Parts: sequence; structure tokens; C-alpha cells
Amino acid sequence: MIIDCHGHYTTAPPALAAWRERQIAGLGDPAAAPARADLRIGDDELRETIEANQLRMMDERGIDMTVFSPRASFMAHHIGGFETSAEWASICNELCHRVGLLYPRRFVPAAMLPQSPGVDPATCLPELTRCVEELGAVAVNLNPDPSGGRWTAPPLTDRSWYPVYEKLVEYDVPAMVHVSTSVSPAFHTTGAHYLNADTTAFMQLVQGDLFTDFPTLRLIIPHGGGAVPYHWGRFRGLATALGKPELEEHVLGNVFFDTCVYHQPGIDLLLGVVPARNILFASEMIGAVRGIDPRTGHHFDDTRRYVEKAGLSAADLASVQERNARTVYPRLDALLRRQGR
Repeated sequence: MIIDCHGHYTTAPPALAAWRERQIAGLGDPAAAPARADLRIGDDELRETIEANQLRMMDERGIDMTVFSPRASFMAHHIGGFETSAEWASICNELCHRVGLLYPRRFVPAAMLPQSPGVDPATCLPELTRCVEELGAVAVNLNPDPSGGRWTAPPLTDRSWYPVYEKLVEYDVPAMVHVSTSVSPAFHTTGAHYLNADTTAFMQLVQGDLFTDFPTLRLIIPHGGGAVPYHWGRFRGLATALGKPELEEHVLGNVFFDTCVYHQPGIDLLLGVVPARNILFASEMIGAVRGIDPRTGHHFDDTRRYVEKAGLSAADLASVQERNARTVYPRLDALLRRQGR
């Protein structure tokens, strides 16, 4: 199988964005706020958006299963307060759940959390619990910066995050460390803020000792780890200066990277620096980079091409494309086994 561990519902029906606009308008004028029942999206609308987009591309590229979560830039945790995020997260998570029900052999849901700047992360636990126990989520997206680029949250190693980690360990569910929209014009959302956050999250983990307290916690840093593979020597040197063990011992038992890197030299670097057991296939198709590379004639986000041209052994290629995902996402593995796969 080929499992894509990083997919977002970027093609959701327009009614979802329209409802969100009304929700935001309602922050200033409560009379304009929509009711939950105002959002009506039928199964046929879901099928139309999926079959013409993600499912079509999965078939074209030979991808069997996608871990499917709400659109990352839509999380926008900085808008409104906790109640705003809670309602929005619930709606978006249910849509991804419905996609999984419509295409149970192609999509499995992952959940966004109802985070909010300055709010105790423990407030996310009811939605996390609901998504795993009722909606079948196999992972969550954890935003290390709910402020949208202001970086007001404590580092991921701070004890305020521990209730979330405890629940993830209890459910044996991983978290993808994924920020949302940038509010700063100095940081382009997908070109700067996302990659900055990937790099920042890794360095926070290097500085701390989180996995001493949570030895079975698993975190995925997307987009190939941002600048991490390119500056591996810097991080090794900083770990040494901080009195930490080598990175393989200190973080690589718990931290994984995906292959959302959109050119061959970048994939070659990632696979040459980071052990294959720590890399999961992903594309984030119809995401940040949707166009066709004029040099190759293929979509930038058609990452299977890069991975299969990187010179991996057959065993390592199988690990990257399937086995690592089954290990890092045990609930996904259990689902696939129930399906006879």
C-alpha cells in the first residue's frame, strides 16, 4: 500500500467557508452569528468535492489511503475565543468523519483541536476524546502557535501541554505539529510560517526532555521538517552544547517527518539525513503548492515520484510508503487490518 499521512479537506463545499464568514461576523454582531443548523452540506456535495479532486489525484498517483484532516489554514485559532474554535473544530471534524464514512477504504479522519490563544490546552480534551471515540480519528493536528504567528504559547515541552499528551498516549494516537494562518504580513502562511514552525517545534523538542516524561508519545513534523534536515549538523551541535544526547537517541524515537517536499534534491536530502524509519510518505495534495512544475510537467506535490527516484532500498521504500505509517498510527493499522489489508 501507499499511505499518505498528510491530507487536508482544502476542497470542502463553499457553504463551509460561507458559514465561517458568518461566524466571524457574529463576533462583532451577535445577531449575525449563524446557528449550527444553518450549515447544510449533503453527501452528494461531499462526493462531488472529493471525487473531482483528492480522490481523482490519489487514483492518478497510486495512493491507497489518506489521513484526512480539516484544512490547516482554516483552523485559524487566533479568531474569537475558545467557544468560537470549539464550534468550528466540531463542524470541520465531522465533515472529515463523513468523508471517511463515504470512502472507508480511501480516507481516514484526523482531527483539529479547538485551541485558542492563552487558553489552557486541557480545554481541547473533550473534542479530542469525541473525535477518537466517536468519529474514528487516528491522529490530531496540534498547533504550537494558536496566536497565528505571534508565538505567545509556551514551547511544546511546557507542562501546560501535558494533559493533551497524556490523552494522546492513553489513546495511542500521534499528533502532527501543524500551525495555521499567519496574521503577520512579514510571514507568508505556507511559505514562511509553516516552515518556520516546523523548524521551531523541532528545536523546542531538542531543548527539552519531553520524551523522558512521555516515552511513547509520537509527533510528526510535516513539510519535511522545515529547515531541520538541511541544518542537521547545527541541531546536533546545539544538542551537544545543551548537554543532550545525540539526536537519534534524544528525539528520533518519538519524532517523525513527512515527505511534503516538492523537489527531488529536497527529498534526496531528507532521505539522506534522516533515517528511513522516521519518514512517512505524504503529499498534502491540493494544498500549499497546487501548480505544475514547468521543468517536469508534473504537479509539484506529486511526491511519490520524488520518493521512488531517491534510490531507497526496496525495504526502506516500503517502510516510508506504508509500514512507518502503520507503526506511527496504530489506529490506522487496526482499521486496515479489519479491512483485510
